[in-house]
This record gives sequence, structure tokens and C-alpha cells, in this order.
Amino acid sequence: MKFSLIVALFCSLLTASSCLTSVGQVPIKDLKKQNWFTSGETSFQSNVLTLVGTDSYARLKKGNYQDFDLSLELRTRRGGKGYVSIHTDQTGKGHRIAIDNDLNNAVWWKKTGSLITVRNLTKSLAKDNEWFQLSIKVQGQRITVEVNRQLVVDYTEPVQPLRLKPNRAALLSAGTIAITSTGKGEIDLRRVSISELDSKNLDKAAQLAEAIDEQTDPIIRLHQEDFPVLDYHVHLKGTLTKNVAAAQSRKIGINYAIAPNAGVGFPLHDDDGINRYLDTMKNVPFLLPMQAEGRDWVGAFSEPALKRFDFLFTDAETFTDLKGRKTRLWVENEVFIDNEQAYMELIVDKIIGVLQEPVDIYVNPFFLPKVLQARAEELWTPERKTKVITALAKSGKAMEINNRYKIPSAAIIQEAKAAGIKFSFGTNNVTSELGKLEYCLQMKEKCLIQAEDMYKPRISN
Repeated sequence: MKFSLIVALFCSLLTASSCLTSVGQVPIKDLKKQNWFTSGETSFQSNVLTLVGTDSYARLKKGNYQDFDLSLELRTRRGGKGYVSIHTDQTGKGHRIAIDNDLNNAVWWKKTGSLITVRNLTKSLAKDNEWFQLSIKVQGQRITVEVNRQLVVDYTEPVQPLRLKPNRAALLSAGTIAITSTGKGEIDLRRVSISELDSKNLDKAAQLAEAIDEQTDPIIRLHQEDFPVLDYHVHLKGTLTKNVAAAQSRKIGINYAIAPNAGVGFPLHDDDGINRYLDTMKNVPFLLPMQAEGRDWVGAFSEPALKRFDFLFTDAETFTDLKGRKTRLWVENEVFIDNEQAYMELIVDKIIGVLQEPVDIYVNPFFLPKVLQARAEELWTPERKTKVITALAKSGKAMEINNRYKIPSAAIIQEAKAAGIKFSFGTNNVTSELGKLEYCLQMKEKCLIQAEDMYKPRISN
């Protein structure tokens, strides 16, 4: 059962005339400032606790919560950002949950609701200047986080969690609650409620059986390294519905960018289609890009409609060859090769043409038809590689490292990195199976790709 700690804790913080005796949202106006430890610029005014600027801080002096439900009503203003700490004390131990709705933040992969360094999120379901609800629940080894009642984190801490040195204290234990401001703007808190959970009968063994072995998991290491963990190229295929994708994302810790295929002849082929599609994807925990198909997609959509997406991407696998024949490079009977070297020059020219289109990322890069794939290293001569990379750098577009096709090669990635090109990691799934970006992570290590080398989505929100 649940039993309220509001009587035990918050009544000591409230005036005698306003003491509450039931679980509920407790107005900050009734809290006595002396019952909080504060530093930096903080104030209690007009029913709101406000933290302003970097390193402003407010921590409840009393309370030792282990298993609990916590709900806060928050607002960020003018770039305010920070985090809520749980199981904390004056040393700063415990887990931190992000407060960050700033679309311009250079660190764009730790948005509101992130379980920082463990399950970082690339999308916020809250906005600056709007009140939102942040709910945090701890029971046994499980931590869940909801933003505006949408579940965004569902994490089970294993017996041996992976924590790199800067994050050693990000562990479950027990402690109080704190809020820290780390941005130049403001964080407002106007309501908070907490109730303890009775976990005497909780089957912790069953919980731990569901936990990921973090000692062998590459994804938790990415979060620990403060690297953006995003699959930029996912399609809802087969049994992979948006609900299944959301649950899978929460489980394995990879954020997804869910893209429809759009263009002439596709179900999504005009502005009305875009608007209808995006209406079905409101309040989902995914970034929402669009994959532009074919070469005539450009005239099918208006600029305002396209700007509703978080980013756009396309490939160069579809074109008309020199004899006017429709070519899709992945379809064997649509590939007409009279002379291999001339065909490679045609592919290079078509890629350079595609790089003029108004997209953000060039995907399935350096793809060759099946008949040529075994000789890709030979056919992608240094001159051809450099010609494409030069055009790509000039265009300002990012380049995908594609998990499905295991392209491009490490040599191409290294040359692109030296040219200042940004990268994305993409599965490009044709079934419901997504995997864990294995080739992308292999190339990350081999080519020394850092967080700042990754493409930052423009994020329309």
C-alpha cells in the first residue's frame, strides 16, 4: 500500500494552520524557506519557488526516501535548465533527472525527463514557458519517469551497474530531494507531492531478471560517455508500431527518430498528408524526421510543411540513367551496366546532384548495386571518394553511417571527418528488427567519432 509522508515531512515544513493530512500537491507558498537548504539565486514568491542562473540550488533538509512517487509541476523560462536529484544529500549522490527544454542547447541529447548518464533523451515533451508535470517513481531497482503523463524512462538498475568515474554516485540508495539550476535562465516550481511506497512484498529478483547486463552493454557506455544515443533512421515496419518502438527504446536505451517515406507515388505525398501524419505522432517520445523519396519529391511539399519535421534525409539510390531508364540501385533488374567505370562516374554525378536537394542528411551513403558491392573498395577510387566528400562538405549536409548496409567504409568516414562533415547513425530497417547500431558503434571507435561530430537535429518541437 501507499502511505503518505506528507504528514511526516511536509507538515513540518508547513505552518500549523495549513498542515495537510492527505496525499496531494503541496503548494510551495506554504513551505518555510528555512526548511530548505538553498544556495545561489533562489526565491519563494507568488506560490512559486524560483531558481535563477547557474548553480542555484534547493534541497529539502529532512527526508530519507527510498521507494516513492514524486510529482513536480515545473516551468523553464528563458533557457532555464537543470535537474532534480533523488536519493541525494549534501554530497550530491544519487540519480539526476534532467530539466531542459532549450532547443538551442549545444548538448541536445539530455532533454527533460532524462535519467542523466543512464537514459539520456533526445526529445523533450515539455516546452519553455509552459508548466509541465514531471513524475518520478522508484520502487526496488526500477526507476520510471513521466513527462506530462507520458512514460519516457523505464530503467532497472542491475546488481552491477556500469558507472564511469564521473558518474560513480549515480546509484539507487535512499535520501532526500533537490533541484539544481545549471542554465542562465529560470526554473519555477509551484507544486510538489511525494508519497512513500511499501515494497515489502516486491519481487526484486524478478525485477533484476529484466535488467540489462551493463558490463557487456555498449549502449549504457555511450550514455556514460555523454554521447548522443540516437538511431536517426527508423521506420515503422511490420510489428514495429509506435507503442512497440517506444517500449523498446525505453528498454535498450536507444532513442529513435521515426521517419515516414514521402514523395510522389508514396502514401505521404502532399502537405495534407504531412499534417495528418504528424497529428498522429503528437506527444510521442521520438524525433520526427522525413525520408524524401525519388528526385521529384522537392516539388511535392511546401517549405512550411517540411519545417514541421525535425530534419529531412534522402539517399541517391533512385535516379534516371543516361538512357532515360528508371533506376533504383537496390533493385537488380533496374540496374543497367554497360561499362563499370562509366557507371561509377554516373553514380558519382547523381550523388552530387542529390546533395543540392534541401535535406539535412545524406543517407545510405556510397551505396552500390549488389553486382558491384564486392568490389566497392576498388571502384570507390580516391578521386571518386574525394569528389563526393568535397561536394558533401560544401553542401553542409551530414552523412549517415548505415547499420543495415555497413557503409560507408572507415576510410571514407575518416576522410569525411577530416573535412568537417557531421554524422548520423541509422538502421534503415525493412522489418521490425532494429538491433543496436553495431556497425555504427564499430565505426565510432575505429574513427574516433566524438559527440561534437554528430549531427544536431534542428528539432521543431
